[in-house]
Amino acid sequence: MSETRLLRDLSNAFGPSGNEDQVREILKTELQPYADDVRVDKLGNILFYHNGQESFPRIMLSAHMDEVGVLVTFIENEGFLRFQTLGGIPNNTLPGQRILFRGEKTELSGIVGTKPPHIMTADEQNKVIPVEDLFIDIGAESLDAAKAKGADIGMMGVFDVEFTELGEGYIRGKALDDRAGCVVLVEAFKALKDSPYNFVAVGSVQEELGMRGARTAAWQVDPDYGLALEGTFAADVPGTRPDRASAKLKGGPVVTIMDRTVFTDPAVLKTLTNVGIEKGIPFQFKKVPTGGTDAGAIHLTKAGVPSGTVAVPCRYIHGPAAIAHVDDVKNTVSLVTEFIRTISAWQKTN
Repeated sequence: MSETRLLRDLSNAFGPSGNEDQVREILKTELQPYADDVRVDKLGNILFYHNGQESFPRIMLSAHMDEVGVLVTFIENEGFLRFQTLGGIPNNTLPGQRILFRGEKTELSGIVGTKPPHIMTADEQNKVIPVEDLFIDIGAESLDAAKAKGADIGMMGVFDVEFTELGEGYIRGKALDDRAGCVVLVEAFKALKDSPYNFVAVGSVQEELGMRGARTAAWQVDPDYGLALEGTFAADVPGTRPDRASAKLKGGPVVTIMDRTVFTDPAVLKTLTNVGIEKGIPFQFKKVPTGGTDAGAIHLTKAGVPSGTVAVPCRYIHGPAAIAHVDDVKNTVSLVTEFIRTISAWQKTN
């Protein structure tokens, strides 16, 4: 199926914040044949325009291309790399993880190392190790050896994980936040390729560093409505209180009412929920109002843009790998597609 093939390509792509080139090229390959115009701006956002009838509103869809990663900040004389995280990676998930680097010269593989547990104190074994005490081992015995391998200050890395189909529609891969949203962006655009509506699909940069790309993209697009397409956290795992299980797999797209960056516009929220009910598309509300999305930047652009967020539920985001279900991806595509049709027709008659 096309969604799984595209999700595999996007998940395996290298795209930490500030280095989204490979993801951008995949989106360009997918959507350029369908778009009336394609632009790449100065920050690296890619914008695909579908120019419909002037009587319809302009809708901006935004899915961020970047993923959480690491940035090399120092190389020890013994060849170990010190690093800073790019985006919100919990410190307790880092030790022992495999990291893939891409520098100007070559690719490098490494592992996040710590002091051996055998020589840790009881207190050290039971606490979360701060990132400044972690390092990455690339198999180099000295500073010169590390540099000879291609290691350098400013080199970026991501989790070294390959996309895998787990069976019965379940998939596992890195960067599903937000490569799942990128798939929705592509498939919704294609589904409406012959429509009379006006919409712009944006692959945005540097969302994990503060929704930077969406802010400048929205200024250029100047939309009437904005919709962020995301991969959000699902907490349907053992030990989660029912009121803290923000979303679940196979529950359908996750509709945000409020998070830390945006309060969803009432017209956008009502359209999303009505479409889900009327078209029989399963959906769920985000039950824990935390985190933020590109909608947080879009809705504050210029004089303001009515905005909201729709997301694919994914377990374990911001870690080395996440798990999602293809039914949720497909239903999110359906909800977004019908949202564009419905709000465009509603705005035209009001």
